[in-house]
Amino acid sequence: MKIFYLLPFLFSACALEAQTDSLPKIPFDGMDLSWINGQNRQTHFPLVFKEKGSDNGIISGVAYLDSYFNYNFAHPVDNTQTISSSIGRSNEFAVNLASIGIESNYKNVIGRIWLQYGQMGSVVQDLDGTVNRGRNSSVSNLKNFREGAAGYHFNKWYGINLEMGIFMSYIGLESYLLQENWNYQRSIVCEFTPFYFTGARAQIFPNKKYRTEIWLLNGWQSYNSWSKGIGIGSSNYYRPNENLQLVANFYLGRDTRNSNKIRFHHDNSVVLRYFRNKPGTGISQAAISINSHYGFQNGDGISPRDEFMAGISIANRLWFHQNKLACTLRTDVITNPSGYLAFTPSPVTPNAFTEVFDKNPRQKVNLFQTTLTFDVLPNDHITFRLEFVTRQSNVPY
Repeated sequence: MKIFYLLPFLFSACALEAQTDSLPKIPFDGMDLSWINGQNRQTHFPLVFKEKGSDNGIISGVAYLDSYFNYNFAHPVDNTQTISSSIGRSNEFAVNLASIGIESNYKNVIGRIWLQYGQMGSVVQDLDGTVNRGRNSSVSNLKNFREGAAGYHFNKWYGINLEMGIFMSYIGLESYLLQENWNYQRSIVCEFTPFYFTGARAQIFPNKKYRTEIWLLNGWQSYNSWSKGIGIGSSNYYRPNENLQLVANFYLGRDTRNSNKIRFHHDNSVVLRYFRNKPGTGISQAAISINSHYGFQNGDGISPRDEFMAGISIANRLWFHQNKLACTLRTDVITNPSGYLAFTPSPVTPNAFTEVFDKNPRQKVNLFQTTLTFDVLPNDHITFRLEFVTRQSNVPY
């Protein structure tokens, strides 16, 4: 399957997280992190409203728009693009994600409301079946919140934040916001992992270069829970300098309906900028991104050898002309025996995929993807993107 993306238009006017007068230290202060895969590349923040007579922002605004045109060489009969949470339609113009919001850290009280609308919300959130377990919840009540959280900031070390609400996921290197990624279509390993969580988190910054998070959450990409227990997670970021980022994330929970299976998942990544010469008219910087994932389910007669997911994504990005142009080549591969994390297959052959596993429950889903992306980056806030994707699968997918 080959996919061709024509001029996705992405606009972002986010704001730097507000700081309080009492915050003595700022983690990762002075580091240029705008080049990192999955990070906001802004260096200017026009929507920060400052307290009178102070340099500290008290309210930050967020505005984001992502639209695209996708052409699929497989010619889906009803223009439905499957096996992707990045895009959902073929041979059509689409508003993928529109989002506005505000956030504040006034007097150490954390508040955040980011609203969203668009196609990607339906692709991701409408598959959440946990809202049908019991009453008093539905996707329609929640999916227009990209994030909604409240909490408190403690001035300990380089900061401790305690928050509760709906958050974008910490698992997977690449961002839910496609402009922040080096490619428009996410890598397969990140597509198979969550994009949001409902729960509570503690963010701890023991020093300038390290952040760790502890999560208590309802489940794997779910608003509610399939079990009576809660999931736990951990996220760890280490940036020894502005040219290197090391990440290790973990998740453990019960996420299978009517089952006692336990799910474990781990992802880690290395993002390295190995060349920088921004004033140059040729290559201005270059970086490599390596992201690997491993997870399994265990219980109810199933062993980790029966149901696991393993994959890796490797991307190399070159920036040109003082970072106004960029080109990224990425290759990723994944194997998922039993397909427990696999996307819903094509609606044209709705039974083909399930029949494969009816005959052989341990059948592996092996997927391969290569992506070539060219970006035009006039400034911090806008991206014009042209992308070509080709995929292969060992099952009717």
